[in-house]
Amino acid sequence: MAAQKGAAFLLKISDGAATPAYQTVAGLRTTQMSITGDTVVVTSKDSGGWRELLSGAGVRQVSVSAAGIFLGSAAENQIRDVALSGSLADYELSFEDGARMRGKFLVQKLEYAGDFNGERNYTLALESSGAVVPA
Repeated sequence: MAAQKGAAFLLKISDGAATPAYQTVAGLRTTQMSITGDTVVVTSKDSGGWRELLSGAGVRQVSVSAAGIFLGSAAENQIRDVALSGSLADYELSFEDGARMRGKFLVQKLEYAGDFNGERNYTLALESSGAVVPA
């Protein structure tokens, strides 16, 4: 597998239409994704002293964090609106090799900052709700 450019790891938000179009969240400089799952331990006296885990059990989640400069794009404003309303929205993560993942996410955190002699920037944290699947 060839190395991939970090700049091609994009976060996109759906327009909410019946046939959704996904718009890239502008201005991002860093994007990070974490897939985690709870373990369900089923170790017993028959395990021979080794821990055993139950396959397919436990809760799985996808977390996304991103940071960038604020450009006032429609996607950035849409994220602010869903953050303020506390509602779920459909997002897509796309990668340089063409792979994509889609799912519903809740904005857990949206922060804005700006120095007097610098650009306005923001950080964003999303938490999945339901399955996140290859698209």
